[in-house]
Amino acid sequence: MTRIGLTRRLVQLYVGLVAYGFSSALQVRAGLGLDPWDVFHQGLAHRPHVSIGYVVIAVGAIVLLAWIPLRQRPGLGTVSNVVVLGLALNAGLVVLPVPHGLALRIGYLAAGIVLCGIATGLYIGARFGPGPRDGLMTGLVRRTGLSVRLVRTSIELTVLATGFLLGGSIGVGTVVYALAIGPLVHFLLPIFTVRLKS
Repeated sequence: MTRIGLTRRLVQLYVGLVAYGFSSALQVRAGLGLDPWDVFHQGLAHRPHVSIGYVVIAVGAIVLLAWIPLRQRPGLGTVSNVVVLGLALNAGLVVLPVPHGLALRIGYLAAGIVLCGIATGLYIGARFGPGPRDGLMTGLVRRTGLSVRLVRTSIELTVLATGFLLGGSIGVGTVVYALAIGPLVHFLLPIFTVRLKS
């Protein structure tokens, strides 16, 4: 891999991670419901009254520790994911004004979900390793022999239910995210995936 190729991958990784955090901030500001993990993060943030971004960092670090018994190997993207997402989310909440009116809130939600799809394609496509939460899923699939669908659904429902009980925001945005993010990533990931020379 040339220096230019490596630089392109690094830029793509960090642009994707910052964009992902910012997309989460858009969804939080919209107030129409969050994706399952952010419902969990928001619910936890209500308890100690800390910023949701710092909760994202703490949860990411704890999930990364769960990789040890699963024998998963983190990459640069994995470790960067733990820190950058939370910081970018906090920064997004600082700079984004609170939207007034349903139309603007819907616009925030739509922009957040689309940006999340783009960001996911960018950071995963840079090929520096999955985020802690995705690695947890793939590690459990490998260790248990269960299907990706079953493991992913089980994890998402668990964090969603726990986050809701802790006071996280569930709404139409949660449903729209669940329906839209898969097709978005399916379409965008091949566009942004870097081809590595063997």
